[in-house]
Amino acid sequence: MTNPSHIDIDLRQMIVAIETAVSLVGMNDTNHGKRVGFIAFQIGHQLGLDEKRLRFLYELGLLHDCGVSSEQVHNQLVNHFDWNDAHIHCEIGHQLLQDFQPLAAFATPILYHHTPWFELQTNDICAETARMANIIFLADRVDILSAAHYNTDILFAKDTIIQSLTKYSGNYFDPELVQSLQQVQQSESFWITLEDRHIERYAWSMAQISEPHFLTIDEIKQLALIMSYIVDQKSNFTAEHSVRVANVSAFLAKQFQITGIQYEKMIIAALLHDIGKLHTPDDILEKPGPLTAQERSVMNRHSFESYEILRYIKGMEDIALWAAYHHEGLKGGGYPFHPQEQHLSIEARILAVADVFQALAQDRPYRTGMTFDKIIMIIEEMVTHGKLDPSIVAMVARHGATCFEIAKGLRIEEPSLQLQTTFFLQKNNG
Repeated sequence: MTNPSHIDIDLRQMIVAIETAVSLVGMNDTNHGKRVGFIAFQIGHQLGLDEKRLRFLYELGLLHDCGVSSEQVHNQLVNHFDWNDAHIHCEIGHQLLQDFQPLAAFATPILYHHTPWFELQTNDICAETARMANIIFLADRVDILSAAHYNTDILFAKDTIIQSLTKYSGNYFDPELVQSLQQVQQSESFWITLEDRHIERYAWSMAQISEPHFLTIDEIKQLALIMSYIVDQKSNFTAEHSVRVANVSAFLAKQFQITGIQYEKMIIAALLHDIGKLHTPDDILEKPGPLTAQERSVMNRHSFESYEILRYIKGMEDIALWAAYHHEGLKGGGYPFHPQEQHLSIEARILAVADVFQALAQDRPYRTGMTFDKIIMIIEEMVTHGKLDPSIVAMVARHGATCFEIAKGLRIEEPSLQLQTTFFLQKNNG
């Protein structure tokens, strides 16, 4: 079968994937972005905004929290109406998107989506951007105040919620926006739609609206870099893990003569393989010791979550599988699907080896990064138990010094991945 020379990915589907991933940070509340998008859309519709701006508002709602990686930050944003450090995730989201042309228009509204209305009036930003940002702020707080009442007594609680928000009119929120919210919220359907099963159907329907904006392969890689940054910042111990795995994978792919679009997709899969870890509790990722059996069972969900995020993006079906299979063994061991050996492609096998190799080389809460000799001993033992492909492990051993340098971040194999390293260094030095 001849491989295609390119892949077309719809930007709207990638936006939905980003929201799905980021909302996993909420653990038991995984629809926050969808709800904010819906609420913002309804306020905008009441204001009489045109279809283009309504679509922008909805997608801004999906993307607004792209700077949130950790459960701790999420909890602070939920538990405090005006958290002092709320601006940090706004700034991260802004930095992530401002240089990515297809999503750059969302960057400035995201930067200001926790800025009170009275402050927006004194900032040197255009009125349209200020209004969009403030709509998202208002929609965000509606969802936060409503979260405890979904699927129970939301219709009973709605008046109290609106009264709580109304007292911030003219201070935190533009009075015109509050008036529009007061109008739309009178409909019971507005509140019922916010319940999980209904908001998921609404989001699915919105995703079907055709507005093709297909991404080039370079844009897809850049977006994958952005998404990898989000997941790797969940823990200090996983900083740059995904981009280093992608670099190790790139080097090994070249040794096995994987070229063209398959090579590019290999890099994308490596960058996105751990996106499901956004749903892993912080205390498990940061635990300074071995995981219990119960904690391990929670950890073992992450590769399935990665698959669920990616598999609905048309054109990324094989990328989703390679990412999902990065903890699968050749003999049916591993998790979460237990595929037969013949169903594990060379790309999936390379990613599995690159992931283990880089993780062992990197510091973790319970140990320092291992030496190359120790890593080789461990992964060769994994070969004997049918967990890793022997030919790929042999290739790592043959090019040990190079693979170790790449895994430690001392060498960048794929030039297009320099962007991620540069951004990470700027963020952590500034």
